Amino acid sequence: MSRDDLVQMEGTVTEVRAGGNFEVTTDTGHKVLARLSGRIRKYHIRVVLGDRVTVAVSPYDPTHGLVVYRAR
Repeated sequence: MSRDDLVQMEGTVTEVRAGGNFEVTTDTGHKVLARLSGRIRKYHIRVVLGDRVTVAVSPYDPTHGLVVYRAR
C-alpha cells in the first residue's frame, strides 16, 4: 500500500506515549494510536499534548496511523 492510499484525518493529541507514539482523537470522535512519520523525526518537529495534527490512517485498520503534519 502506498501513501496515496492512506486516509488523512485531522485531530488533537490527547495522550503522549513512549517511543514517538501518540493517542490522537480525530474530529469525528475516533481514537487513533499514531506514530511520528519519518519526515517529522528527521526535522526534529516537536509534537506535544494538545497539538492539532493530521494523521494518515489505513482504510483497513483505522485504529493505527502516522502523524504526518503538525499545525501551527
